[in-house]
Amino acid sequence: MIKILKVLAIGSLLASSALYSANITACVGCHGAKFDKKAMNVSKVVKDMSKEDIIKALKGYKDGSYGGAMKGLMKGQVANLSDADIQEIANKIKGGEGDAKSAPAKKEASSAPAPKKLENINATASDKARIEKEDLGNKKVVTEEALGLRKTDLYSEGNTDLIKPDYSRPAPGSATKFERAYVNAPPMIPHSVEGLLPITQNNNQCLGCHMPDVAKSMGATPIPPSHFTNYRPETKLEGDKVVKEGKVLGKDNTSDVVIAKAKKMNKLYQGRFNCTQCHAPQAKVDPIVGNTFQPDFKDDKLKGHSSLADAMNEGVDIK
Repeated sequence: MIKILKVLAIGSLLASSALYSANITACVGCHGAKFDKKAMNVSKVVKDMSKEDIIKALKGYKDGSYGGAMKGLMKGQVANLSDADIQEIANKIKGGEGDAKSAPAKKEASSAPAPKKLENINATASDKARIEKEDLGNKKVVTEEALGLRKTDLYSEGNTDLIKPDYSRPAPGSATKFERAYVNAPPMIPHSVEGLLPITQNNNQCLGCHMPDVAKSMGATPIPPSHFTNYRPETKLEGDKVVKEGKVLGKDNTSDVVIAKAKKMNKLYQGRFNCTQCHAPQAKVDPIVGNTFQPDFKDDKLKGHSSLADAMNEGVDIK
């Protein structure tokens, strides 16, 4: 597996996981080919830091003696870096490897065709020829092999190898985004998530690139307004009565509240802190079965954009 180190600087320097070893190739995505950019427009310029400063920052995040607001996040990121890894990272950054690596890549990119804006990962599942081939309703005889997803009869499936998913993907910031599966579907993760998981309430590295105020500069999909909104109904017990959104619930009105009043917040709603609960990393595997589902997008913008916050009551608003 290709191992990549993504160094992300905030305040002084934010470094990525040891799973990426001492490879700094992906660093240029945030810091620039010459390490002369502020990551997310807030970090120090890495090229202005001495080798000693970089080493101190990385070791400080590791032992908890360094950093401000991002201290908790970065401690998990550098936890497995050895002193030798840290030394090598600093040597490569200050030794100019970023310049050397970026020059041919930049030249190659100029002659390469522009990548697609969105990739439809469900295209092969809806292929007409495949659907006709797999349609059991038009077959005179249906074999046991055709009934299961493994395509093996029940008497010999013990020797069948399961599909081995390959989750290796481009580094964050360099992957082609996926088209939504349907209108307002949670976007799937198109890039590698090595070193970014698990996500906890105190360690969520997705926020570093996807918060609305930095997403555009990072080329990332911004977290939508719905994630900064609390839609849960205000429910409380008054005496022996349950009051939901100001209405006493009884046997005749337990479902009379269509949707809770939206409570907009100036910070991410913690009911949605676990990003991968809905946004899943995608493996490089073909869809197991074909299907006839076709998403009905009102316009092409919705293939890569969510309007859920504006359409929350569509289909249920009875007014």
